[in-house]
Amino acid sequence: MMKSVISIGIALVVVLTVPALSESLWTDRSKSMVADRRANKVGDILTIIVAESAISSSQAKTDVSKKNDLSSDAGIGPLLRNLPAIGFSGSEGSSATGSTSRSNSFVTRMTVTVTKVLPNGNLEIQGTRDVQTNKEKQTITLTGTVRQDDVASDNTIMSTYIADAKIIHVGTGPIGSRMKEGLITKIFKILF
Repeated sequence: MMKSVISIGIALVVVLTVPALSESLWTDRSKSMVADRRANKVGDILTIIVAESAISSSQAKTDVSKKNDLSSDAGIGPLLRNLPAIGFSGSEGSSATGSTSRSNSFVTRMTVTVTKVLPNGNLEIQGTRDVQTNKEKQTITLTGTVRQDDVASDNTIMSTYIADAKIIHVGTGPIGSRMKEGLITKIFKILF
């Protein structure tokens, strides 16, 4: 019994004299529950809401007309007196009308990474998104510059707020290749 009391005593002395090792719950990587989590440094992620549309139309009309009249009386003198009076008149005209219209829209969401923070606080962004379905591959590449003030609290930004935006959307595959003009179509366009 005495041995167990001494063993417990030694154990208590060891436990009380050795400093307790502990880690803080709040590390440098932790953020406050009320901290602003918007992208603001290199490596941060930002969601872009791409909603681009373009509508253009053009109309042209041309009317051209030209009229010429030429006449000459009988000549004077012994040689030219025998020439009869001659006259010529002609006119030509053309009219053309044409119009074109085009409408494009592109809507998607994609995530990009902050690649650089400029001295004024603006963020340079870049991202690529590849989607492949049934041998059809679609690649979207987006680069540009955004103001931190334009980033919403949910860390999203509309594509219309991106300065120097370059949004490239390319599709390849069987359907994409069918959409290209054939050789005969290209020849007819050159000839006509």
